[in-house]
Amino acid sequence: MIATSVINTEKLNFNQAVERLKKVVKKTPLEFNKNLSEKYDCQVFLKREDLQVVRSYKIRGAYNLMSSLPADKLSKGVVCASAGNHAQGFAYSCKLLGARGVVFMPVITPQQKVQQTKMFGEDFIEVRMVGDNFDDCAFAAKAFTQQQGMTFIPPFDDEKIIEGQGTVGLEIANELSDIDYVLIPVGGGGLAAGVGSFFNTFYPATKIIGVEPEGAASMKAALEHGEPVTLPEIDKFVDGASVKRVGDITFKYCKEILQEIIIVPSGKVCSTILKLYNENAIVVEPAGALSIAALDAVADQIKGKRVVCIVSGSNNDIDRMQEIKERSLQYEGLKHYFLVRFAQRPGALKQFINHVLGPTDDITRFEYMQKHNKEMGPALVGIELQSRDDYDSLLKNMEFYNVNYVELNKDSNLFEYVI
Repeated sequence: MIATSVINTEKLNFNQAVERLKKVVKKTPLEFNKNLSEKYDCQVFLKREDLQVVRSYKIRGAYNLMSSLPADKLSKGVVCASAGNHAQGFAYSCKLLGARGVVFMPVITPQQKVQQTKMFGEDFIEVRMVGDNFDDCAFAAKAFTQQQGMTFIPPFDDEKIIEGQGTVGLEIANELSDIDYVLIPVGGGGLAAGVGSFFNTFYPATKIIGVEPEGAASMKAALEHGEPVTLPEIDKFVDGASVKRVGDITFKYCKEILQEIIIVPSGKVCSTILKLYNENAIVVEPAGALSIAALDAVADQIKGKRVVCIVSGSNNDIDRMQEIKERSLQYEGLKHYFLVRFAQRPGALKQFINHVLGPTDDITRFEYMQKHNKEMGPALVGIELQSRDDYDSLLKNMEFYNVNYVELNKDSNLFEYVI
């Protein structure tokens, strides 16, 4: 258990934040989920921030901070650095407040996100594409802010940002009583700090669990070191929750509030995204699936309990769906890639298909290079299984028929290069 004391939350006034936001944000649904409740033998409710006006909770913090600025500061303009949900919440806030805003985005930002930001901000914002990564982009944004005498609006590390995100918790508590667990996705820590502070103050019996992606567990690292640390590298797949370093302010709250941190592999996140879509017609981004993906890790704890999972956003580019499916299949043990050197004799490939593959195994990818003498070179073979249990049979067949192969899934560098 991480939490050991009660923090002072006098700087956070959630009721005032609600007043600022009541004409701006949607009061998103808190939905009972029958499928998840039956699966985990408890009551699971989803707080649907994916249905928010900008399709994520980020509008709450951005607008709460910007609307709290003195008029003279707001009139000089505001700046943010973001490649995702914060940029969209910031842009929409600029339009609502009639403020001039400048959004800095890394050059590698997908055009879909750039266009979404422009759509929400309309003529009130300017988008500047700067830097090859977020760190370079943020550095340029802060330098520009100082040079122009404007105000920087951070994505998470500010009391007013935390206060705004905390209104998610207030809405939950107004609809549902006797909540045993709240599971919250954690990136920089703003949502966890805000919602966690609300429950810590008014409903301390509720257990607050933070959920991070395996490839960017910066809050877990900070808690282990006793202070924020900068991760040397992160996996950006769960982009809405992938930061190298959590905030100094958010860390101070989270170290007292989070009673557990769960780390979820990206493949598990992908499987959750697909299940939510197929079973509930809910479309979420990877970060939005984190809290639900963590339920398996606490299945024994939550039996018979009342559980809330915050679905944080749905800004998911449809072009990513093939990658999401691919990652899910690999995580579930249903997709495997091999580099196969087929024997240079007639019938070798036919033997592989008729005898090595099981009756329900399917070749989903087959590529090879032809040598100068027209012989077949090494072939890249992707095989999809119907059951994880079929994997051992496949390998046994390869050994029995003396297939010369290398399994690419087990060599991350080779796998990333080839796939």
